[in-house]
Amino acid sequence: MELKDTVKGMQSADYKERFIAEYVQTNIRYIKLRNFCDRIEASQLCKNVEEPKHDCPLSLLREQQHNMGLYLHTLELRAVIEGIDLIHIDLGGNEK
Repeated sequence: MELKDTVKGMQSADYKERFIAEYVQTNIRYIKLRNFCDRIEASQLCKNVEEPKHDCPLSLLREQQHNMGLYLHTLELRAVIEGIDLIHIDLGGNEK
């Protein structure tokens, strides 16, 4: 699933559908950033791994990743409190 596939949920009149779409979007971005940071780190550990182009220091990217993880956790807590079922939503935004 890509970000563009969550547009319908973001445009929904139902706040729970918008909430789920926001969660899915944030999770997609988080995973992409984590994988990017991991590739940078792996390239620093192994000379045979090509380092991806990046302008920001890895430490700043990891800080962003950390904060995105905290935001995801906050959304997960809100979902429990507000009765929004994220358990049956896959990371692609489709109900399982």
